[in-house]
Amino acid sequence: MGKKKENTSSESDSEYGEPAQFDPTFYGPIHKRGCTDILCCILFMAVIAGYIVVGVIAWLYGDPRHVLYPRNSTGFFCGIGENKDRPNIFYYDILKCATSINIMAAALDGFQCPTTQVCVEECPNDFWALRLDAYFPASDPKIFFNKSQSLCVPSFDLATTTLTPSEIVDKELCPFFHTPTQSVLGRCLPDIFKLDTIPDYFVGTQVPGLPSSLNDTVNIIKNGTGDIVNGFNAREVGVRIFEDFASSWPWILLGLLIAMVVSMLFLLLLRFTAPVMVWLLIVGVLAAGAYGIWHCYWEYDNYKTASATITDVGFTTNLNVYLQVQETWLAFLIIISVAEAIILLTIIFLRTRLLIAIALIKEASKAISHMMSSLVYPLITFVLVVVCVAYWGIVALYLATSGNPTYKVVALNDTQEGCDRINGTENCDPLGFNNTEYPGCPSARCVFIKYNNEGLIQRNLFNLQIYNVVAFLWCVNFVIALGQCTLAGAFASYYWAFSKPGDIPFFPVSAAFIRTLRYHVGSLAFGALILTLVQVIRIILEYIDHKTRAAQNPCARFLMCCLKCCFWCLEKFIKFLNRNAYIMIAIYGKNFCVSAKNAFKLLMRNIIRVVVLDKVTDLLLFFGKLLVVGGIGVLSFFFFSGRIPLPGHTFRTEVLNYYWMPIITVVVGAYLIAHGFFSVYNMAVDTLFLCFLEDLERNDGSQQKPYYMSKSLMKILNKSNKAPKKAKSKD
Repeated sequence: MGKKKENTSSESDSEYGEPAQFDPTFYGPIHKRGCTDILCCILFMAVIAGYIVVGVIAWLYGDPRHVLYPRNSTGFFCGIGENKDRPNIFYYDILKCATSINIMAAALDGFQCPTTQVCVEECPNDFWALRLDAYFPASDPKIFFNKSQSLCVPSFDLATTTLTPSEIVDKELCPFFHTPTQSVLGRCLPDIFKLDTIPDYFVGTQVPGLPSSLNDTVNIIKNGTGDIVNGFNAREVGVRIFEDFASSWPWILLGLLIAMVVSMLFLLLLRFTAPVMVWLLIVGVLAAGAYGIWHCYWEYDNYKTASATITDVGFTTNLNVYLQVQETWLAFLIIISVAEAIILLTIIFLRTRLLIAIALIKEASKAISHMMSSLVYPLITFVLVVVCVAYWGIVALYLATSGNPTYKVVALNDTQEGCDRINGTENCDPLGFNNTEYPGCPSARCVFIKYNNEGLIQRNLFNLQIYNVVAFLWCVNFVIALGQCTLAGAFASYYWAFSKPGDIPFFPVSAAFIRTLRYHVGSLAFGALILTLVQVIRIILEYIDHKTRAAQNPCARFLMCCLKCCFWCLEKFIKFLNRNAYIMIAIYGKNFCVSAKNAFKLLMRNIIRVVVLDKVTDLLLFFGKLLVVGGIGVLSFFFFSGRIPLPGHTFRTEVLNYYWMPIITVVVGAYLIAHGFFSVYNMAVDTLFLCFLEDLERNDGSQQKPYYMSKSLMKILNKSNKAPKKAKSKD
């Protein structure tokens, strides 16, 4: 029997590698190491250099003013330069905008449409139309345009003009009617609510140049521009939200500070309360299962007299019908009872491994208490990720607005006889344009059409945007990998310190950070690249699914769903493998592939311990996040909604437009803060766990090979060091 057992162990060792052997020179993360994965490091640096070049190109050719500011008909921006005092743009005939504008491209292309657009100080907020007698040849334009004079083209002088009102209208030098408008991100767009109150003057009145009476035109404007107004109103909400942030940011920061303090206290308290909390979680799960069994039996007993069965009900989308059938509750009763039995038996048979998990959790809290700087490191990761996101967004914006504006000659009033030869293909310069060159078409104008896409840079904008996304994902994954490897090096130095805290090196986090940057940029970039490729494939699948969703049959949808699920699982597995590979890199300084292989084999040799520790830690940290985020969320709700008023601060009624926005911000920020702190804790547990497994394989507790684990772990495993615990010489 003994021989057979020995053979089985040998087969297991050969399948997942040989256990780690004792090394008398090993005292934690090795210092004599060389650079790893140099080729990938060179490739990563080349991609970063290319990313900088792309950013420079975008900055040279892009102009975000095309998005931030509206433009008049001649292409000049409103709100800056010579139009600094005129931040809003007014459209003479909004009907032409409603029938010709592309909503999706409106924001990026400046919302241009084939009608005169002028920069104005304020948007008109009432109804007005040119009187019918203004169209008589002898009419004086000063009388009829006095109300809309501020809306005329700036170069047009109404006081000295010799043109008749009809000629002014034909040339679109002044508007001949307008409805109530509101400024939405600098655009004078129809005020949908005021359009409902049409004055009597507009009812039934016909004005030359309009397809129908004034009141019918108003209804056309309301129906035709509703989507545009709603789309820009959605962007205006962002402005109001920004105002809320401006007035409540000190209190938001206070809420985030409270979340940080609570998260830190929770992690430190785990050092003393980890056993209690873990057993409370286990008892809670068992109690919930017991209640489920009782409730299912109670429902089963209540429907004992019911005559309906599953066969009688058949298939229906009304799930409540199934809950009134006795067989349904019998099935629930069996399922929950089996699950409860499995959980109970698992706890009984794996109780020792549960105790190991609890001890490692306590040890992680102790390690963090000795290296408080590890709790600050997530701030470095957060700042670097924010820099990556900001750089990606800026480059994307500048690339999208690269290229010089293209202007074409168009006829604003194509019903005029002399405008038939203008087909919108002739280029022009808005500064030197003169419509007298087009006799018979006084409404000829030089207007902005699009951005030039004929240059080398513009023809490759799509490729540059793809490069922007891929480089961004690679950089973010590298930053996360850098944080994991740094923390792993620090916590490994804690575990392999024979006398704690005396043998813990000074500034372990800083030393691990410098060591990682000096030797292992290539290995981290290698792992980040693998993860980035999988994420790019997932993005491509999502894009294909979005574009072909309408044409997909059930079989294609099923196949697409399977592909997305498989790559989601693959991404999770790669993240798990990378995480453990970075721990081995931090300890032994090997390249990525060797470290990933060694970590995987070590975990597979202890698969049951891995599963138990992973699930216990995940549950504990999940409830910790729930406690922090839920508590901060409830507190912020009562505060920002005015239920906890402070002297002079009643947010909901006096200051905030949307009181729920600061609440969401605090909740999301609290989650990110809790996730940052708890990720440090999770990294500590994972690192100490791998070191613990290596410790069991390397050492046997003898005087020559003493264990480095804590006394509580040795007590659980019925192990002890034969030699007295003292600091080992590192000479």
